[in-house]
Amino acid sequence: MTILIRNLGEMHSTIDSILSNYDGDGPIRVVWPRRIKKNVQNFQRLFSGHVVYAVKCNPDPTILEALKQGGINDFDVASIGEIEFIKTWNQDSVLYFQHPVKSRSAINSAYQNHGVRHFSIDHADELNKIFEELPTNPEIVVYVRLATPELGAKEDLSNKFGANAEEASKLLKSINSRGLSPALSFHVGSQCYRPEAYRVALALVKKVMNVSEVPIRCLNLGGGFPVTYTGDPVAPLEVFMREIDAGLSSLSLDQNVELFCEPGRSLVAEGMSVVARVCLRKRNKLYINDGIFGHFLETHLHGFQPPNRAIRPGSRLSQDIESYEVFGATCDGNDVLPGKLELPNDIREGDWIEFGNMGAYSSALSSGFNGFGVEALVSLC
Repeated sequence: MTILIRNLGEMHSTIDSILSNYDGDGPIRVVWPRRIKKNVQNFQRLFSGHVVYAVKCNPDPTILEALKQGGINDFDVASIGEIEFIKTWNQDSVLYFQHPVKSRSAINSAYQNHGVRHFSIDHADELNKIFEELPTNPEIVVYVRLATPELGAKEDLSNKFGANAEEASKLLKSINSRGLSPALSFHVGSQCYRPEAYRVALALVKKVMNVSEVPIRCLNLGGGFPVTYTGDPVAPLEVFMREIDAGLSSLSLDQNVELFCEPGRSLVAEGMSVVARVCLRKRNKLYINDGIFGHFLETHLHGFQPPNRAIRPGSRLSQDIESYEVFGATCDGNDVLPGKLELPNDIREGDWIEFGNMGAYSSALSSGFNGFGVEALVSLC
């Protein structure tokens, strides 16, 4: 929901301009829809298949509208809650239920009530749920999710999900024999730094296809496409796509195979900033009105440091820089941002800090613990 900021009185195009007329305490989410639209269009230009957005990354309607404006109408969902939310927001969306573990009621409701025809599994018992809950219908596409080796991602997902090559081959044969449409998927891990990871994963796809001798209807390359955080540079998206194209060329897929991927972070991270206010300074310790129970849980879990800058509306801050430890808003002793921030040596109570590249896994993970939460959301051009 977009919350209107009080007493703005005019249109603004910069965060500094907003803060000069802002009488609240924040924190503020600032969304740039044009950045998101541009990222979507760039991804679609470079990727040879279909782009599906991973809803879990950021389900805010403002973000979803920007994605839609960029041309995305299909979504990777992980629960009935996400399915119902997306269908309420946009009834025409095509949904891919890509969580490999689902309740029977979720499988049945997704199919019967929401028109879902794409389901993911990685185990024979999960596949049996599909067989027992759904009719024999070739329109139902069942994806066997492959486990990949550790491939340089910040968060390895194959220690939780994925079948090995032998298991996957058996699952494909079973799907095919029961009259459903077999498919394959993998996920190299969140914030993957190694472009060659996709070529390695596609070599695994080739092995499974050769062993099973089952023609697949769809291939899902998952997500994992990274963005740059402070001190954490990544290769350009073009490099990742070259590795994907090289891996795909070795598969010789039938032209009727639907190819898609499910990015999240790479589409929306740059499209949102969080602006937090300094509540207290104790020498080189700053206390702000946001933290790991708000927008910064993922930064805490993975050690990301978003690009940041200090703002004092209507005044300039010192050019001399010092290092600061930054504490979050709650009473919890773990509520500390990772690393140290380099900020002006005269920063003080009432100043603001803009944290960029905060569109991914920030608002989605915000808990509201201790009663702290976002105060406003603003869309800028």
